[in-house]
Amino acid sequence: MSAVLVAPFSDLLNKPKDTLASMVRSGAFLLRLRRRDAEDLVLTTVSRREQEHAVVSVATRLAVALMRQIDGQGQERLLEVLPEVFPWVRFLPAGDMRLFLDELVGTLHAIEDLDNIAPVAQLITEWRHTAEVHADPELAAALSQDGDDYGPVPDPGLAA
Repeated sequence: MSAVLVAPFSDLLNKPKDTLASMVRSGAFLLRLRRRDAEDLVLTTVSRREQEHAVVSVATRLAVALMRQIDGQGQERLLEVLPEVFPWVRFLPAGDMRLFLDELVGTLHAIEDLDNIAPVAQLITEWRHTAEVHADPELAAALSQDGDDYGPVPDPGLAA
């Protein structure tokens, strides 16, 4: 039994019943549809999607509950384990680690109503890039220098 069945997207288009039957027979809960000229797609069942949502919801509620602990130690405990989850946070200044944690928990809490995890993925990517800057002393120095602002950068497609 494989958790993911991989098939060409054309199989779903040309023989949908057979493709879905293969997914059921294999016991897979995800069908990854390979596409030649675009990002792959994933097809799953509603029950599987609801399970994933429930797991994210529980993890979010745990993190929010820890942050709100009356003794004030919740945030400290989360800060202690943060490098185990995101090793790159070691390059962030201590204040930024705390800010990242606050934003992460707040964003996780906010997406529960949206049922869209993209804001969390974006937030993690942005903070990881910030850690990359702090990890490179030359880059950090160059980016923290005062300089002239030359205004907005034109879209690469519009540059002459």
